[in-house]
Amino acid sequence: MILWLNPVSGISGDMLLGALLDLGAPLDGIREAVARTGLSGWSLDAERVTRGAVGATRAVVTVSDDATDRSAAALLAHVERAGTPLAERAVRAVAEVEAGIHDSDPAEVHLHEIGGLDTVVDTVGVAAALQLLDVTEVHCGPLALGSGTVSTRHGVLPVPAPATVALLTAAGAQVTGAGTGETVTPTGAALLLAAGARFGPVPTMALRAVGYGAGTRNPPERPNVLQAVLGAAEDAATPMVLLETNVDDVTGEVLGHLVGQLLAAGAADAWLSPIVMKKGRPAHTVHVLTTPERAAGCERIVFAETGSLGLRRSPVDRLALPRSTSTVDVDGQQVRVKHGPWGAKPEHDDVAAAATALGLPLREVARRARDAVAE
Repeated sequence: MILWLNPVSGISGDMLLGALLDLGAPLDGIREAVARTGLSGWSLDAERVTRGAVGATRAVVTVSDDATDRSAAALLAHVERAGTPLAERAVRAVAEVEAGIHDSDPAEVHLHEIGGLDTVVDTVGVAAALQLLDVTEVHCGPLALGSGTVSTRHGVLPVPAPATVALLTAAGAQVTGAGTGETVTPTGAALLLAAGARFGPVPTMALRAVGYGAGTRNPPERPNVLQAVLGAAEDAATPMVLLETNVDDVTGEVLGHLVGQLLAAGAADAWLSPIVMKKGRPAHTVHVLTTPERAAGCERIVFAETGSLGLRRSPVDRLALPRSTSTVDVDGQQVRVKHGPWGAKPEHDDVAAAATALGLPLREVARRARDAVAE
């Protein structure tokens, strides 16, 4: 899939994460990736807000340890545990430009304003969301850069901050002016660099969904949102890899966990088939559909979780029909609905949460969600 970003109000880590959530990236899958970092005392939620006249999703990140001053190495240690290479590249990029600015070693550089643990949640969350949305290309329009000054631990610095400018320069970004105040943060710039974003006009693609990520501020002069558009190459089947292995000594609990791990790692699909092996032994085939770039990572997960001694690789083509996601209100509960050319289906996790909150049967909440779509 192709992701195009329209940063007319700038970009930050939480704005990008909010936009990806608005596009339909599953919150639970992102939380699972962040949990692998080993962080404690954190939370990540999605909140519907309005910025100007635009409805958007705000990624709400909270951490119990709100210190913003720690070494880049400490942040990187957490990020590396998540197994999200994009997040690792982003944090390393920040460390390298900060080291260049302060004439120090990247391995020893100390971060101040962006040294908080929320940076871990933002970077790992964005990396996981891109995987879960199957994004293979990131494109970006001109970044709206603010001006003026900002107070930091190093004193008053110009806006955009030196680290931000260095990261955008390394990314080959296109920029334009956007009044006063900080509109592009170092974390936002680092994520664009790590994602290999291409700057220029909107690429040719078949539109699939649009989302808006909200910034924290709500200025009167413009909607403080990041527009994100998801699309696919027109009329093109996507080359994929099908991984398969047969296992007869793995419990159902482990297999269920395995499917969740594969999906969280960015597999397009993962499923199990019951089979009968030699000597009449009951067993299962593990199937994984993934992009060629993610095949090796999925293989490692299969081997680590099942102990299998081998698997089969087959090239396949996948044709994905257009789809989009909307949100409906069911008695005060927000339920996402996935739309395709031939119908619409409420997201099960949202339906289950709403059913629990309302004390209603699952099928009744699903019916009300479908009725809300039809209105």
